[in-house]
Amino acid sequence: MSVEKARLVEEAQRTGTLANLPRGHFISSHFVPSVSGREMESFDPGRGAAFASFAAGDGEDVDRAVAAARAALAGPWSRLSPAARGEILMRASRLIAERAARFAVVETLDSGKRLAEAEGDVAGVVRAFAYYAGAADKLHGDNVPLGSDHVGVTFEEPVGVAAQIVPWNYPLSTAARGIAPALAAGCTLVVKPAEQTPFTTLMLAELLHEAGLPEGVLNVVVGTGGDAGAALVAHPGIDHVTFTGSVATGQRVMRSAAEHVTRLVLELGGKSPVVLLADCDLDAATEGVIEAIFENAGQICSAGSRLIVEEAIAEQLLDRLVARAQALRPSHGLSDAGIGPINSPAQLARVAAHVERARAAGNRILTGGAIVPPEACGGGWFYQPTIVQAQGPDDPLVQEEIFGPVLTVQIVSDFEEAVAAANATRYALVAGIYTRDHARAWRFARTVDAGQVYINEFFAGGVAMPFGGNRKSGFGRAKGMAGLRSYCKLKSVVARI
Repeated sequence: MSVEKARLVEEAQRTGTLANLPRGHFISSHFVPSVSGREMESFDPGRGAAFASFAAGDGEDVDRAVAAARAALAGPWSRLSPAARGEILMRASRLIAERAARFAVVETLDSGKRLAEAEGDVAGVVRAFAYYAGAADKLHGDNVPLGSDHVGVTFEEPVGVAAQIVPWNYPLSTAARGIAPALAAGCTLVVKPAEQTPFTTLMLAELLHEAGLPEGVLNVVVGTGGDAGAALVAHPGIDHVTFTGSVATGQRVMRSAAEHVTRLVLELGGKSPVVLLADCDLDAATEGVIEAIFENAGQICSAGSRLIVEEAIAEQLLDRLVARAQALRPSHGLSDAGIGPINSPAQLARVAAHVERARAAGNRILTGGAIVPPEACGGGWFYQPTIVQAQGPDDPLVQEEIFGPVLTVQIVSDFEEAVAAANATRYALVAGIYTRDHARAWRFARTVDAGQVYINEFFAGGVAMPFGGNRKSGFGRAKGMAGLRSYCKLKSVVARI
């Protein structure tokens, strides 16, 4: 453990917080209080206690932020070359790497996730800014052959002012994967982090200003979804919205954006299948399944929350998974052991309600299935790592996103039944398969409806691979060059010569 990381962990464990956390909105490159003067608290899920307060924004604060972003869109930022934008992003990447320990500890306090997971997120953010720094001057249109009398070209232009609605489960990662490509494309931004997890997004905005962003290019408004998020999505000064969250909220975002015909990228829910065929490497598959569902206590839209396993290996595999799940102990994220907490009491209650309905319907609880008493885990909000064998494909346990450390098991007889089961929900975000038969693996990849498919690994690919879903999992793509083009509008020009 580095000296700085050890110092920050000690401070957080001793005091329950960290000094000098940002409290205001970040507008026109300055931290400012809400127009209303209101504040709200942020809670440490590992202790179940407030550790800091921050500004509670509303429509007036959104108006200020959008005005700043629109002014910056017409200012010096619009005259910077793509290479110069890339240089700013690369400086930001280096600064994030230098301050990685503080970002990780703050992320753990705010979201609850294990410190090692937060450190992985920060490393991904460093990589994301470096990736888009390199891509900024490689975004170009095409020369279209129209014959000897005409020249046809296309241009990729910044879409304008982009709004980002960031979720609470991966606050820093999700903010970065939208901010970095939007800046590389030449957009300006207004970002609204989740009210449960505002701090690392505010820290990132301040750091980007230090890296050289002109005034007003990146603005952050903090507050609830109802007060600040809804006002941002509905604002006529917004040209594009990237939203990550639930299906129900995404539908409301679509309806609101339709009023001004605002462009959208939606990354919504998932109920992602992990298929294990009888010929798989059982050791690798077991570890992959455990990581796919219990990382971040299962609070991942792309979590491998449905295990679809061939009958021939089901008993042996489930014995292994139950033993591994029972060995995971609830622990504060800063201890970096076991499994971390659920982000909020409301989410904890939702997870518990899903499992209780499954129990009442006759589904077989193989392990877990209960809230951890607060006195047994330092007062935090924890749910036992849970594995449930589903009765049938139509059970809500199979069809509904739980967003917690709950693995649903479906046992199938062969490959064809596994593919049918994988496609049998309204979601289509990611899917995974473990098998030694690469022909069947690639057949699965072609047949399954998912935005991203993993073969013999889960959560693979990084920032270079486009990410997003189909059907009720949303549309549009983040990451990769596809994510960069999400923040562009295509212009065609034809000249007669």
